[in-house]
Amino acid sequence: MRATRILMGMPITVDVVGALDSCLLDWVFAYFDEVDRRFSTYKPDSEISEINQGRLVRSGYSDEMREVLALAEATKCETDGYFDIRKADGSLDPSGIVKGWAIRNAAAILADAGVRDFFIDAGGDIQSWGKNASGEEWSVGIRNPFNETEIIKIVYPHGRGVATSGNYVRGQHIYDPHAPDAPPADIVSLTVIGPDVLEADRFATAAFAMGKLGIEFIEDMPGLEGYVVHSGGRGTLTSGFAACCAP
Repeated sequence: MRATRILMGMPITVDVVGALDSCLLDWVFAYFDEVDRRFSTYKPDSEISEINQGRLVRSGYSDEMREVLALAEATKCETDGYFDIRKADGSLDPSGIVKGWAIRNAAAILADAGVRDFFIDAGGDIQSWGKNASGEEWSVGIRNPFNETEIIKIVYPHGRGVATSGNYVRGQHIYDPHAPDAPPADIVSLTVIGPDVLEADRFATAAFAMGKLGIEFIEDMPGLEGYVVHSGGRGTLTSGFAACCAP
């Protein structure tokens, strides 16, 4: 079973191999819709909007909101402040961590239902497990940020998560919190492979905000590998990234 729907402002594809329950995809998409209704800063009645509008105090936060905000704070500490969900106007925007968190949880829904072979792609961030319908390892293509029809690397996650950060699709939306008026201009995309998609996603966002130094940060982080494309077109990869390109 395979389906794609537009949720959370992006295409989300769920591919499940060998599942007998046709409701599985509906359950997963319903979960993404629930996440969007809680965390979207574009929905005036979402929980995060109520927090930003001062209509909801901390004692009234949902368990999900508490978990995401705690993850965001931990990531801020782990990245020396390069990941920060607090915007210049004081409002909170957890979108830089919610996507990976939601994909990881959606994967858990499938795993708990007994599915052993699946692939979830939400806006280019991916969690897969097992094998595809042909019995082969799932593969992920990294697009050329200067030519989206070209694949420049193919990686085989083997159950790990893959996340790519960049400004070439959505425009300038990732900033260095230490210098918000000088967004990263020396790199155009950075792909991170982590133990799961949440780990890949949260550190990809932070590393991109670091600019050309981000790939060094990924190199030094245990369990992470990365590939960055510089603004001049040159690619730099971490010492273990090449091994991720083997099926």
